[in-house]
Amino acid sequence: MKLATEHQFTDLVGIDWADRKHDFCLQATGSDRRESGVLVHNPESIAQWASGLHRRFGGPIAVCLEIAKGPLVHALQRHDFLVLFPVNPAMLAKYREAFVPSRAKDDPTDAEIALELLLWHRDKLQALQPQSADMRTLATLVEQRRGLVGDKTRITNRLNITLKGYFPQVLDWFEDRDTVMFCDFLYRWPSLKQVKRAPQATLRSFFSAHNLRRARLVEERINGIRAASALTGRSGSDSASPVASTSARCAAAGNVTGHR
Repeated sequence: MKLATEHQFTDLVGIDWADRKHDFCLQATGSDRRESGVLVHNPESIAQWASGLHRRFGGPIAVCLEIAKGPLVHALQRHDFLVLFPVNPAMLAKYREAFVPSRAKDDPTDAEIALELLLWHRDKLQALQPQSADMRTLATLVEQRRGLVGDKTRITNRLNITLKGYFPQVLDWFEDRDTVMFCDFLYRWPSLKQVKRAPQATLRSFFSAHNLRRARLVEERINGIRAASALTGRSGSDSASPVASTSARCAAAGNVTGHR
């Protein structure tokens, strides 16, 4: 397919993206008549809608929308007669603010504003170049991994703040707080009071089960547990244990690694 800027589009479409449905506004080339509608967010509806456009207008068809990736973009990219022009949401907001300041009920929708950007400012927009199915899959996996890493960091930070308030000693015993061993330790002994009751043999078995073979480090941790004193009169209580235990379970369910 040639570059989008070289196309004489048969139809122009603006889409206002949402989670469950998408408003659209279209205008055929050479016509002043506009049509508006709602597109349900599911693969079958999107495919049926795109095929209907192709039957009516042929191609290529220009589509302006606020996003450059995601399920809707992937679904539309399957149709080679659609040329997508993603725009920054801030650009759409500035356009609305500049030309439609009243915000009245009869003001144009965001879908219609996206259509106007295609009509009058297409030279300022850059078409989204098609990607292969493998590249789209890879991009989705990378984005999901980035989200998981962010979730892990947030949960770990929240857990650290909680522990500093009632069980700070455990933060000294474990260098890495995003590991399965650390999470399992807190899930089993979520307070100083509980871990001090644990027999030394039980603690050694726990570390051994998590593949910690460094005898010196194991003994240092056990000695630290035996010598630890409560931070306050209540720090050894179980009042904060459910918080730490739940956070540990959430962290363990994430992409935690390592055994230190």
